[in-house]
Amino acid sequence: MKAFSYERPASVAEAARLAAERPNARFVAGGTNLLDLMKLQVETPSTLIDVNRLPLAAVENTPEGGLRVGALVRNADLAAHPRVRGEYGVLAKALLAGASGQLRNKATTAGNLLQRTRCYYFYDTTKPCNKREPGSGCAAIGGFNRIHAVLGASGACIATNPSDMNVAMRALDAVVETVGPQGEARSIPIAEFHRLPGDTPQVETDLRPGELITAVRLPKPVKGVHLYRKVRDRASYAFAVVSVAAVIDKEGDRVGSARLAFGGLAHKPWRVEAAEAALVASGRADAAADAALAGATGQEGQGGGNAFKIPLARRTLRAVVADATRA
Repeated sequence: MKAFSYERPASVAEAARLAAERPNARFVAGGTNLLDLMKLQVETPSTLIDVNRLPLAAVENTPEGGLRVGALVRNADLAAHPRVRGEYGVLAKALLAGASGQLRNKATTAGNLLQRTRCYYFYDTTKPCNKREPGSGCAAIGGFNRIHAVLGASGACIATNPSDMNVAMRALDAVVETVGPQGEARSIPIAEFHRLPGDTPQVETDLRPGELITAVRLPKPVKGVHLYRKVRDRASYAFAVVSVAAVIDKEGDRVGSARLAFGGLAHKPWRVEAAEAALVASGRADAAADAALAGATGQEGQGGGNAFKIPLARRTLRAVVADATRA
């Protein structure tokens, strides 16, 4: 780990100002991802800005009937919140599917939004990685890429977003609230918050320099059966190979409405509204999968590549739809 300076601001405005003034500064709260990256010298911030003392740890009702979740709300606390458990079940289930109990006690809402990829080559500083060192190449293309993206990838990067929470937030149409160094507030729909890699895989979100996440706003609850199914290599403490977050409402024997978001397939949570429309129109999971997986491409690589994710995502969606229609 390289040497760094440490700041503990007393206000949101001071935190954003410090981040804008200090080159290569990073905010830190739980540190469950950042500190690991610092130990490996994947991340080498000049300054850590500790935001734990800021008043950003509340879960509040909004006038519109939704919830405003502070950036510092711990994953365990959010999963256990009565309204989240009762009205935003897909989010509670996704949070409980992530990491371990100990990590959920430390990890924060904002930190989870910003969680970085678990690509082996991103973590290995001896290997080329355009995300870690732009222009160096992507060792995952043609390498061990079993966990990598089959949708939205580019010739520069085939990494995936590892977060379970983000997939559920995408299904719920969450909005990320931020404050900039001049005190300017922004609301960023989560659909626009995470970016696909394109030619700049090192730019992972829509955040501007110095901008601090202050909260995530959830719209009023969506009626229906809330489900989160995660397929992984072991029963606990593993990242999704494929996951599906779904809110499916039945009207008699047919699907009346649906929200579907996939994890483990792309650089960002993957949601295709055409897939939801196909499920409503036909009642068939395969019709939804055809739309959601349009353009999906597997990679050849050492150990067999990742093309298996495409049929696996289809089967996972079938299981989710079957569970929802039985409920």
